[in-house]
Amino acid sequence: MGDLATTKLSSKGQVVIPEDIRAKLGLEPGSQFVVVGRGDTVVLKLIQTPALSEFRPLLDQARRAARRAGMRRDDLKKVIRDKRSKR
Repeated sequence: MGDLATTKLSSKGQVVIPEDIRAKLGLEPGSQFVVVGRGDTVVLKLIQTPALSEFRPLLDQARRAARRAGMRRDDLKKVIRDKRSKR
């Protein structure tokens, strides 16, 4: 289990994350979270921009699917060109 601390809900619905936890997690003003509530539990999950390397498996999968469908690079360029011209 991670570090424990207590906090309060303000009259505006704001919750302060204690300073030591903010520092440990590297949270800064403007950090964004997904908020999940279930029963008497509230979970804040930090939204982080994934590393480009995390997209590699997804890109590889998309490329394999495009090859199986018989798509070529020129097909993609044409679709992009068509969509941009309709703006």
